[in-house]
Amino acid sequence: MLAVLVAAAAGLLLLLLLLQGSWFPFLWADLGAFVNILSTALRCRWRLSRRPPVTLLQVFQSHARRRPHHPLLLFQDEVHTFGDVERRSNRAARVFALRLGLQPGQTVAVFLPNLPAYVWTWLALAKLGCAMACLNCNVRGRALLHARSAARADILLSCSELRAAVEEVLPDLKKEGVRVFYLSSASPTPGVEALLPSIEAASDEPIPDQHRANTAHNSKALYIYTSGTTGLPKAAVITEMKVMMVANLARMCGLRENDVVYTTLPLYHSAGLLIGVGGCLEVGATCALRAKFSASQFWDDCRRYNVTVIQYVGELMRYLCNSPKRANDREHGVRLAIGNGMRAAVWKEFLQRFGPVSISEFYGATEGNAGFINYTGKIGAVGRANVFLKVFTGFELIRYNVEQDEAVRNQDGFCIRVQPGETGLLVIKITSNTPFHGYAGDSQKTEKKILRDVFVKGDAFFNSGDLLVMDHERFLYFQDRVGDTFRWKGENVATTEVEATLAMVDFIQEVNVYGVAVPGEGSAAMAAVRLKPGQSFDGQSLYAFTRDTLPIYAAPRFVRIQDVLEITGTFKQCKGNLVKEGFDPNAITDPLFFRDEVKKSYVPMNPNIYANILDGSLNL
Repeated sequence: MLAVLVAAAAGLLLLLLLLQGSWFPFLWADLGAFVNILSTALRCRWRLSRRPPVTLLQVFQSHARRRPHHPLLLFQDEVHTFGDVERRSNRAARVFALRLGLQPGQTVAVFLPNLPAYVWTWLALAKLGCAMACLNCNVRGRALLHARSAARADILLSCSELRAAVEEVLPDLKKEGVRVFYLSSASPTPGVEALLPSIEAASDEPIPDQHRANTAHNSKALYIYTSGTTGLPKAAVITEMKVMMVANLARMCGLRENDVVYTTLPLYHSAGLLIGVGGCLEVGATCALRAKFSASQFWDDCRRYNVTVIQYVGELMRYLCNSPKRANDREHGVRLAIGNGMRAAVWKEFLQRFGPVSISEFYGATEGNAGFINYTGKIGAVGRANVFLKVFTGFELIRYNVEQDEAVRNQDGFCIRVQPGETGLLVIKITSNTPFHGYAGDSQKTEKKILRDVFVKGDAFFNSGDLLVMDHERFLYFQDRVGDTFRWKGENVATTEVEATLAMVDFIQEVNVYGVAVPGEGSAAMAAVRLKPGQSFDGQSLYAFTRDTLPIYAAPRFVRIQDVLEITGTFKQCKGNLVKEGFDPNAITDPLFFRDEVKKSYVPMNPNIYANILDGSLNL
């Protein structure tokens, strides 16, 4: 296999010499990205093919031996070196093995906020050959029970700070035979033991390798839950190979061992845990960890910890741009930002306000089998359809019927590739190089993410659920989730595009666009907005703005004013409840407005307007 890859690389290099010219402007960048990704993949495969395999745990331990006094975690006023974390994870592993009776292959549910304990617990479980289920510390009740059950974890580790959430489900957990422990000094909950005193008293001698004797590249290392905006969370299976590859993403974006990475993203998700902390474990860098994101404290923290690299999601960057301007906005040492989901307008505003930070935007799904990196810095793009990379990763954009919520197929029953400039569903071929491991405990949802017989009989592709568009220079741009795009008057409405437009309105702070069912009409656009402090809603100016900037079918028919827009722990906007509640003024207490084409304004919604829409006498 290695010989084939080397031969292919040599052939591509020869092709490069033949093709270079002004008409091929991104050739060198494409080749550089290809070499970067290929060398990373080969290194990861080589590590995990050794006997015993070299996992991310062993990479961390090599840094701990080489630079034991180098800081790994900065948290509040605490400094935890690589050596500290190695010793603490050894102590924890011993307690987990002796007191909890953990055996290799078991899964443990971890229900913690962003704390240094999250990191040493992860490493301790890895040392015992156990998988970790990363439970969202914001879920409660039924969703928490479901998440634990999906991973089939019979031990749950939490902390006294989450006492209320634990005690709510504790009777159900005990009925299911689940043992619960706090990684705290004391326990306020009867029947829940605090393990920290035992961990602090345990030996920090290295854990024998025999616990990891059966670890392989396809061993289950983690369960990370999709942070979907509707329904119960799904436990994506993350293998040792995927852990290694995702941890290397930060290296591919330019992370170095002398960097300090600022992570405010939750560690229960892949971005914070694998790219942020995992990237530091991979290259030997330092992670400045914050419990929760704070726009007002963000840059002060960057100065305090001498941060050189920040992690982001798109909404986080928008919050920073919306925060009050300061004289020292450009006084920081940040050189690189790694993340995803940033809109082009926010991207430009961020660079203009905070200085020439290199932006490494990437695209990927927690459960996905491949992704993209924007290695050229093209504003707004998530990557390029690199001709070299397509040799190894078979991704395509195919036609998708938004109204019927399915891929469009030709007369032979196969999917149809879209043309440049045409929005399509991203699908990625499932192969030995790009496997899809699905969801734990949910074979139906796993199968639902697989498209079969896409271009030939018997092939299988991962259905990303994302709509992208490729321009004539082969740059890729995220458009929307398939569930968020809807049809109105025979036209597709992409909620993210409408949101990006409405975000330019001077009195709007935040906006969330979604489709609401109108009897006999289909789904109409509705916008939930949060106003800027001290600003009031101006229906006439919003009408004029949407008339001039949006197609008539995309302009929101209804507007709902909210004090707070609901988001997930990873800053994704929640649309499910808003869609269900619709535009009924009899049921919604928030101020509602209706787009009145006669008055050329958004006017207050009332029961009469609502009744006229329902009976069809008011035509939208």
